[in-house]
Amino acid sequence: MVKFPSLFTRAPLVWGFASSATSHPLEIVTDPLALARWPQWHHNERIMSATTPITACPPEVPSPAPLRIGPLLVDPPVLQAPMAGFTNYAYRQVVREYGGAGLQATEMVNARGFVWMDREKAEHPDRLWGVRDEPRPLAVQIWDNDPAMLAAVGERLAHEYKVSVVDINFGCPVKQVTEKAQSGSYLLKTPERMGQIIERVVAACDPVPVTAKIRLGCTRDAINAIEVAQVVESAGAAALTVHGRTAQDFFRGQADWDRIAEIKPHLKRIPLIGNGDLDSAEAVVDAFRRYGVDGVMIARAALGRPWLFHQARCALRGEPIPPDPTLEEQRQCLLHHYELVAARFGEAKGTQLMRKYACCYAQGRPGARVFRTHAAKVSTADEFREVVERYFPRDD
Repeated sequence: MVKFPSLFTRAPLVWGFASSATSHPLEIVTDPLALARWPQWHHNERIMSATTPITACPPEVPSPAPLRIGPLLVDPPVLQAPMAGFTNYAYRQVVREYGGAGLQATEMVNARGFVWMDREKAEHPDRLWGVRDEPRPLAVQIWDNDPAMLAAVGERLAHEYKVSVVDINFGCPVKQVTEKAQSGSYLLKTPERMGQIIERVVAACDPVPVTAKIRLGCTRDAINAIEVAQVVESAGAAALTVHGRTAQDFFRGQADWDRIAEIKPHLKRIPLIGNGDLDSAEAVVDAFRRYGVDGVMIARAALGRPWLFHQARCALRGEPIPPDPTLEEQRQCLLHHYELVAARFGEAKGTQLMRKYACCYAQGRPGARVFRTHAAKVSTADEFREVVERYFPRDD
């Protein structure tokens, strides 16, 4: 451990590195702009205050083995979920700086839109921002219902962009994807079609592994996850992720992890990754202990808590669970996130995009409603910083 002086008038901070699922213990930041923007207390490090209580790790920690997706070893077996409108390069970079995510993923990419932009020689989709150059491993999720279209895009991602995993979305419940495009979770109605898609994409991407993400079924009366899982495996996919709700549920109610666990005995070759309601390190440990999954995928809970992956990794190792950063440290993280987004999209669009992230960071905190009300109205960098300074929840 290396000690550095605190920027804040609290107790001394003890620093420990948080590697980003690579073999290197520390990733050096050399971009002078990034160094200037990002406070010195957070250069790829995880801070713990000497006076902040540390949560003990849960008893009987399962210590799961690394997850193998084809030739790729994912360690820890904790994945960052692809989420449309959220998991862009800026978010992935913030998560990477805290460490703990064994595999990160982009926003889902519309295969048809990718092909159109390529044909028209337009700029590649913003959802592929950073993909060519950022650290691996990295997954890109694609969606459509046309096997040839998906195969063509998968081939480009695997061999030109050199991504680590190509994931196919069969779980999105949004009407624009299901009803208008007959894609995402709509395809759970036709497992045979899913098999055709996967076979084509697997052949096009070889040797890069192809995975699939599904829900339990389209409705509670039509749960067919076991049948779909067998089709996914037979078609050559290298892993299966299951969200423990149906498409009809959207995000209502609780994820049904018992249903996820029922799938495991029917998979003979590929790993099962569980997803849904993993909102704490303890919940991650519990998922491995109780449901026999090979990996877990964290989604919405980490949007305003990008340090959750690091906490989960520590818990799975049997180490004390680090506390959340102080609210002042979270404020600095939010401002760093804003700078990354604004640098890419410009002040106007970047500020607009960051409204939703800002609300995620404040969720569940005292004064969050007041902060959200003001954050939703900002349109300039100065307004954003002022709202964060004046209204973001503070430590008592």
